[in-house]
Amino acid sequence: MITLYGIKNCDTVKKARKWLDNQSVEYNFHDVREDGLDPKTVELWLEKLGWEIVVNKRSTTWKELDQAARDTMNNTSALEAILKYPTLFKRPLLDIGHELHCGFSAEKYQDIFNHHTL
Repeated sequence: MITLYGIKNCDTVKKARKWLDNQSVEYNFHDVREDGLDPKTVELWLEKLGWEIVVNKRSTTWKELDQAARDTMNNTSALEAILKYPTLFKRPLLDIGHELHCGFSAEKYQDIFNHHTL
């Protein structure tokens, strides 16, 4: 099953959901504010992608972290930070079962769904 992680009021998440709906892609939307985050799930994201891709360094949440936390960020501290501040990860995060993708663009999603067997 395909899962899209995000928050429902995020504009980029809205665009991703609209694209998936328009392409008739079946997926489960996981709102991290309402549904929370499982530590094992976030740990998998960080293992497969690395904190540098998963953490959104352009977010308000990132900018509100103290400088020392930003300077010493690694997979372990990113796990703790994302669990404490779920809006810290780059949205949306698309889990297609055998691959993870952060962010959204129509071109990127078209490529994902054209070239990969789900």
